Amino acid sequence: MNLLRLRMHHLIEQLADDDLQDIWNILEALHYDFYMLKAIQQVKRSQQPWDILTQEEAVRLLMFF
Repeated sequence: MNLLRLRMHHLIEQLADDDLQDIWNILEALHYDFYMLKAIQQVKRSQQPWDILTQEEAVRLLMFF
């Protein structure tokens, strides 16, 4: 792991400041996408057939919030 950390630091040091901000924006978006994908996969694993609501049931429940 330490070798990867050193290589990443070396790559980051070679980037221009403008490029660094662009790359950060891309990495941040990818991080959030990965976070959401993991959450979706976790829900799919834990979801049971009886957990699904019909549209009418969902609308009824939303009216109480």
